[in-house]
Amino acid sequence: MITKMIKKYFLDTGRDMHERLFLLIAPIMLISWILMLIELLATGGSFADIMNHMVCIIICAAASFWAVKNDRLSTGAAVISAVLVLIYLPMTFFFSGGVYSDVPVWFLFAIVFINMSLNGRARSVMLSLHSLAAAFCWVVSYFFPELVIGTTRFNAYLYSVVTIVLAGMATTIMVSVQTSLYSKELELSRAQKKEIEALSASQARFFSSMSHEIRTPINTIIGLNEMILREDISDEVAEDAANVSAASKMLLHLINDILDMSKLESGQMQLTPAEYHPGDMLSELVGMLWLRAKEKGLEFTVSVAPDLPAELTGDEVRIKQILINVLNNAIKYTKEGSVSLSVQCGERSGSTLNVIYTVSDTGMGIKKEDIPYLFTAFRRFDENSNRHIEGTGLGLSIVKQFVDLMNGKITVNSVYTKGSTFIIEIPQQFTGEQSIGEVDLKKSHERGRRVIYHQKFEAPDAKVLVVDDNASNLLVVTKLLRDTRVNIDTAESGAEALKMTLNTEYHVIFMDHLMPEMDGIECHRSIRTQVGGLCRNSRIVALTANAGSESRALYEKEGFDGCLVKPISGDELERELCRLLPKDIVYLSDDRNEIYEETISWLRSDRKKKKIVITTESVADLPQELIDRYGIVILPHKISTGSGTFRDGSEVETTGLLNYMRDESRRVETRPPDVREHEEFFAEQLAAANNIIHISISSQVANSGCPAAKEAAAAFDNVTVIDTGHLSSGQGFFAVEASRLAEAGKTPAEIAESLEKLKNKVHTSFVVENLDFLARAGQISRHVADLTMSFMVRPVLELKKGKIGISRVFFGTKEEVWKKYIDDVLRDKENIDDAVLFITYVGLTNRELESIKEYTESRMHFRRIYFQQSSPAIAVNCGAGTFGLLLKYR
Repeated sequence: MITKMIKKYFLDTGRDMHERLFLLIAPIMLISWILMLIELLATGGSFADIMNHMVCIIICAAASFWAVKNDRLSTGAAVISAVLVLIYLPMTFFFSGGVYSDVPVWFLFAIVFINMSLNGRARSVMLSLHSLAAAFCWVVSYFFPELVIGTTRFNAYLYSVVTIVLAGMATTIMVSVQTSLYSKELELSRAQKKEIEALSASQARFFSSMSHEIRTPINTIIGLNEMILREDISDEVAEDAANVSAASKMLLHLINDILDMSKLESGQMQLTPAEYHPGDMLSELVGMLWLRAKEKGLEFTVSVAPDLPAELTGDEVRIKQILINVLNNAIKYTKEGSVSLSVQCGERSGSTLNVIYTVSDTGMGIKKEDIPYLFTAFRRFDENSNRHIEGTGLGLSIVKQFVDLMNGKITVNSVYTKGSTFIIEIPQQFTGEQSIGEVDLKKSHERGRRVIYHQKFEAPDAKVLVVDDNASNLLVVTKLLRDTRVNIDTAESGAEALKMTLNTEYHVIFMDHLMPEMDGIECHRSIRTQVGGLCRNSRIVALTANAGSESRALYEKEGFDGCLVKPISGDELERELCRLLPKDIVYLSDDRNEIYEETISWLRSDRKKKKIVITTESVADLPQELIDRYGIVILPHKISTGSGTFRDGSEVETTGLLNYMRDESRRVETRPPDVREHEEFFAEQLAAANNIIHISISSQVANSGCPAAKEAAAAFDNVTVIDTGHLSSGQGFFAVEASRLAEAGKTPAEIAESLEKLKNKVHTSFVVENLDFLARAGQISRHVADLTMSFMVRPVLELKKGKIGISRVFFGTKEEVWKKYIDDVLRDKENIDDAVLFITYVGLTNRELESIKEYTESRMHFRRIYFQQSSPAIAVNCGAGTFGLLLKYR
């Protein structure tokens, strides 16, 4: 029975590892003592020593039996450890010859036993008692040697040999089994991880498929509803149709939340900044949410600062998503009173404006203890009070992650039962001096539900083909373009489209992606290569329900001329058609001349070329703020994984990549742009500039793009490549300095000369958790990496003369090492330029970053500190837990 219980406990993977090891170690300990007892009886050992062994064997056997029978293995391990440390070792020490006997070996064995069978406080206490017992024995035997009972020379040698054999065999067995258990645990962990990843991938596919399937009917609802609003209808019908539109967009918003959460978790979410009109965006927000507030009897007010720029540059879709989630939450959790949105202008720096959105409500508020968990996905508070409130539980989690992606900040002020205020600050670019002026979005929404439609153009000679396997989608596009007078044909499959393009020349083709038998991408390829086909040079636009930047990147890669995401509006369709149709067959409406300005802007010859453009690589790890301020153009490195090859920083994100690399069997390789890619990049930039100063990573580090850049530059007379001798934000210093010098009117030769002097003034170093990632990337030998991990040291990597190496190592906890590293870097602060400090990091939490910032500022004040997460290509080499101070000396 006991044997079955031992086997059951030992194989139980859910049980603590130390308890399972105790089941192995206890019998080994008892067998060793029994053999020692037999040895003492055979060699005539002292009576006291024999009795000591017998008492300890009885106590430990009883304790083991009791522990297994009552499932109190931790207690049993503690009892045996106490007997070993407080009785067996001291008694054996004094009865068997003291330091000249075999007992010191058993003292060492006891340390192994305690560490393997106990954990937590019990282990610490027992190790302390062990140290005290050892100290007592050694001190007493030294000052009072008469208390130690000696043994014969033969017995001393015999006991030593037997002890070494027994202790060695016992230790070998224990360590071997422990290693085996840990290996099995690791295999189990890896198997579970694969299951989780498979489940996550399946979930992502489901969300994507669900999004696609729901967008198709929503496209029909919104499209046909727009046609209703264009007609001469009553005010009541117009209001109903406007409410249908608002509800449809809210449904679409919920679908986007679910899809975006999946992307955020996998690290695939990317921002797509573009120019937009904040007034139009806010008007649409009010249109979507005003009805919900009205239905609950809430006062809904919106105030916009008159000095807000009329045009901003940012990811309008994500900003809108942030505001919808916060406002929707405010309306949901407010039973009576009001909800308000205030938009103000914050700090301006160059062309960057900090836009501050404040959402206040008079709702139930948030308990103080719940605020730290406010942005956790699927978590809702005060379930009893809120059980009637609908929602996905994703909104605020998505808000927080989008705000972080935009380098913004969100704060919450709330008093339980008294309401809440969310303050969201998002940096955005602005162009021009025109302000939005005085607006009242609520009144304009209440006045103007009916749509006054004017087509943007007419093109009676234009031929357009719409390809979609869904008849409703074909109907929507046909109706929305009806007033433009274009000639529209439709096809319900790729095969039918190929028949039509063989004999008819279409100016523009709108192509659905997911169709049976032949999808849109296959059809696009076939049209482009169709023998005798008349549409090989036609403009083809993806008209798809696949949302997301990765889909747009796919269509761009496949050579589509544009991409429109369902649900589609008539305005978007007309703008895309006007952009793509030949200009000689398009007749613009008299009152819509602005579209002409948009569509011919690329033809203007009066655009002035820049004298010098500064370019660099994605591994320069520059904050977006500086990239935008100086107009620095980025050439991405490539990341190759089992899922394909991605552009660094735009198609793959650092956090998601680190999660992917947790499985050591997965290979991830970084690749710099090759010569051809550099040549294409330089040629593209020279279309807008007379000269290029290209800032490259050190040529002496692995996977450097510098050699290829220099080879490509040889084909151009006006491209200068600077080998910085640095990487990450150290390289970024050069890009910023080059931009500053270019703005000051310096020539390329003068800039190159100044940057050459800068090389010895820039300091680039990182403190890393370990060297495993660098070894996997081939930048450090595996032997060196294993050596540092064995001694549990945290190395500091530093670039000197362009080469990366270990400059020093630190011992201690993570926080202690970070402080030592900061102290070391800032030790010569009198000679450090205090204008700018870059803190480049990989996989650190906001709390850790704040701690690093506080300690850094306590050591030295910098006028500006930039926090920048390393690009995926840099993170692959360093691994999570890495950060570096990158600065410049005077």
